[in-house]
Amino acid sequence: MPRWKELPAELTTSEHQLLVQLRRLKDHSDLSLAALAGRTSYSRSSWERYLNGKKPVPRKAVEELAQVCGTDPTRLVVLYDVAERSRAKEAGRADEVQEPEGPEGGDAEREKVRSPEPVTESVIEPVAEPVVEPLRAGGPRRAGRTVPLGRAIGVAVVAVAVAFGAGMLAGGARSGTEAREARPGSTVAADAGYLRGQTYPCEVRRKHGELRAGHSGTREMLLDINSTGFDVVEAQCLLREKGFDPGATDGLYDERAKGAAKRFQQAHHLVVDGIIGPDTWRELRR
Repeated sequence: MPRWKELPAELTTSEHQLLVQLRRLKDHSDLSLAALAGRTSYSRSSWERYLNGKKPVPRKAVEELAQVCGTDPTRLVVLYDVAERSRAKEAGRADEVQEPEGPEGGDAEREKVRSPEPVTESVIEPVAEPVVEPLRAGGPRRAGRTVPLGRAIGVAVVAVAVAFGAGMLAGGARSGTEAREARPGSTVAADAGYLRGQTYPCEVRRKHGELRAGHSGTREMLLDINSTGFDVVEAQCLLREKGFDPGATDGLYDERAKGAAKRFQQAHHLVVDGIIGPDTWRELRR
């Protein structure tokens, strides 16, 4: 795989981090720029400019890349919002937010609130609630405190972005239904959806020329450490069928399952990274 060009030095830290994650996702998908162009709304040259930092990547492009690579776009979109906010600050385009102080005589007076100060991950300030003193008969009117709304929004975005650092790919490949915890010894109904802690049977058969265990028909979903769901169960069953023991077929992609995937990749002359992507799925289903 060709090496990426060095990103421009003038990019903000958040923009740099976003592009690094997008490049990593593209590399793990084994898709070329031309293949991305064929599966998204953007041309090959557009993807080349976006991923090399020559032009800001649009939000829709971020979402489409995540969908094509089979991962949840939520975390990437959060990182995009942080980068967009940072770029706006650098360009001096931070808008001033105004908040009404309260009606008096039928007219609402508004007071300007200063542009939000930069927010860092190490300091998250509590957001003050607006306090407006009631009018007293014959007494002076007290001004209510204004709330820096921009700061409140920034804190919320950064808090989610910190969670993003735990690993984009690790949580990207989940099943369509939300995972729930299974009670020990409980019986799982056929339509109950994926339950953590439950071991699932492997009934591998050849269907339409490929091996299937009956839990998922995916050929592209990216699986890495801590991925969960029926896609993982399918991979575990196929690895076991091929003679590489992944441990329990419980839908949790742990270190043992990743080790089995690495041994399988090495035996089939694939990239040995333990991440199950399109190339590994293709060999598993042969």
